[in-house]
Formats: sequence, structure tokens, C-alpha cells
Amino acid sequence: MGSEVLYDVADRVARVTINRPQRRNAMSYEVMAGLRDAMAQARADDAVRVVVLTGAGDRAFCAGADLGGGGIGSNASAADSHDGRGLLASLFRDMWSLGKPIIARVRGYALAGGFGLACACDFVVASDDAQFGTPEINVGLWPYMITVPLLRSMPPKKVLELMATGRRVDAAEAERIGFVTRVVPVDELDAAVDELAANLAAKSPVIMRWGRDAFYRVLEMDADAALAYLQSMLTVTTLTEDSAEGVAAFAEKREPRWRGR
Repeated sequence: MGSEVLYDVADRVARVTINRPQRRNAMSYEVMAGLRDAMAQARADDAVRVVVLTGAGDRAFCAGADLGGGGIGSNASAADSHDGRGLLASLFRDMWSLGKPIIARVRGYALAGGFGLACACDFVVASDDAQFGTPEINVGLWPYMITVPLLRSMPPKKVLELMATGRRVDAAEAERIGFVTRVVPVDELDAAVDELAANLAAKSPVIMRWGRDAFYRVLEMDADAALAYLQSMLTVTTLTEDSAEGVAAFAEKREPRWRGR
């Protein structure tokens, strides 16, 4: 992953940090590749139940693509640049297929691709000084690659308004729109993220994986197909050892002992 993406595991939580504070944690191709490596590592590690994604320093979660060195403004060929931009799409796919919940810990700016990166996470916990936006329109671009995660996070017409105006959204409005899970004071951000991560890590990993997968799958399905699929998933879930353990623990008034199967 290199020095631009840091990876650490403790208490069943993998913490992934974009480590470019001098560039407001802007995404170079190396950062996107490093984030993909981090997701692969978290996916392969059964000890990891939750991923927390954040940016180093106190100025930005991620300010989007790096328009300078290593970014879309580099001197690579048109074909290489096109393929490089596909890294972000691949990263989104990696995140959605991870099978484990991802929390975005947002302090400061989450702009352009960084906004999309936050919305690609399952939960967004933001400090009250966080700012979100898609300023691409102001420099003659359009935030094409983040359309899908934004559409999965808020009403479509709100997505279009933000894309077409390029305006900034503060943390309070972000929570009101619905793409931020929780807003807290700056000095409570880490505690809030840790609390949510611990809550999620305490659940059955197999039920979390199947349920999370089902949530995203039905977003792309019509209602009848979704209901049939969900009925099947409910039946399969009731056949797991963890489901039986959860019901028994409830009846016996004790904490369940998950086996992940």
C-alpha cells in the first residue's frame, strides 16, 4: 500500500487512512490502488469485522482527484488516463462487495471524488466542520464516476442539484439530506466512530455479510424480484448456526456467541 495509504487492525476493526495531508488527501492513482489493496486485505482477514476509512490530518477526508501530479491532470496518454480513472470504479466495486460494513470518518473537506468515496461507504460519521460538494462543474468537468454512490445515498434530484451547482453542503445539511449517518462535535468524532464500529463488530459476521449484500442487491431490482430474493435469503439465514445461536441466546437472556457460520 505504501506510505500514501495506511492500514492498521485493532479490536476487529481495520482502519484505512489516506495519508496525503499536504494535498488534502487528494486521490492519486497510487492512492486508489492502495485503497483497493486495503480492501482486499480486510476482505481476506477473518479477524476484521468492520472497516473505518478516513483521511490524515484535520483539513480533509479527501478533496477528490489530484489534478496535479499523479492525478487526472498528469501527462499520461489518453488511454492510460482513461484506464486509470477506472480505478475509482473498481474501488467502489471492491467496497460494495467487501461483505463487511465500512464507516467513513469525515473531518473537513469531502469533495468531488472524496464525496463519492464517503458515500460509497455504508455509514458516514462527520464532524460538525465537515463540508461536502461536487465542484467539478466549476472547472468544466462533471462528477461522472461518483454518480452511483451519490444516487445510493440521497434523492436523485438532490444529487443533480449538487452536481449542477457545485455548491458546498455543511454537515448539518448533509445529515438532513440523509447521506450522513451522524454529525458530532470535532472532539467527539473518534468516540462516535469507535462506538459505531464496536456495535457493528459485535454482530454475526455471516448475517452481516448476507444482509448487507441483500441491501445493495435489491436497490437494483424491481419489487417482485426483490421480494422473492429476500424470501429466499430469509429461509437460508434461518438455517445458519448463528441464527440458531441468536434465538437461543435471546431466550436464555445471554449474549450470543457468534461462529460466523
